[in-house]
Amino acid sequence: MGVSVSASTAIIVAGLFFAFTAFYPVAANGFDRVTDAQHGVNERTLEQQNTDLAVANATYDDDSSTLTVNATNDGSVGLVVSDATLVVGNEYVDLGGPNATTTVDGDDDTDLWLGDETLTVTVDDATLETDVDGDTRLVLVVESGVRDAATVTEGGV
Repeated sequence: MGVSVSASTAIIVAGLFFAFTAFYPVAANGFDRVTDAQHGVNERTLEQQNTDLAVANATYDDDSSTLTVNATNDGSVGLVVSDATLVVGNEYVDLGGPNATTTVDGDDDTDLWLGDETLTVTVDDATLETDVDGDTRLVLVVESGVRDAATVTEGGV
C-alpha cells in the first residue's frame, strides 16, 4: 500500500468519525423527545381514567334569575375549578371568570375540587345570551376532557 491509499483511508475514517459525532446527538435527542411525549400521553390517559364527575342537578330559579348547578367529583384526581368549563345551551361560561360564582362544599375561597366534594356553580341569567328554561341542556367539562351533561329543571333553588 502506498501513502496515497493510507492517506485516503485516514481521510475516510476521519470523515465517518465526524459524521457519526454529528448524527449521534440528533438521533439521541429525537429518541428522548419521542420517549418524553409517550410518557406525557400515558400520564394524561391515566389522569383521564381516574377522573369522574357527575352533575347532580341543574336548577333555574325564575324569581332570582339564577342557574344553579351542583356536581360531584367522583374520581380520585383533584380538579381545578377555574380550568373547568360550563356550556349552557351552546353558550360558554368561564368558571374562572366573572359570569359565574363557584363554591366547593360551601367554601368560595378555594379553586381545588377534590374527590367526593360537591361543586356548586351559580350563574346569573343576565350574563347569558341563551334563554334558560326547562329544556336547556348543559355540559360540565373538566381539564382532562371528562364531561357530564344534564337538563335544567325549573323551580326554586
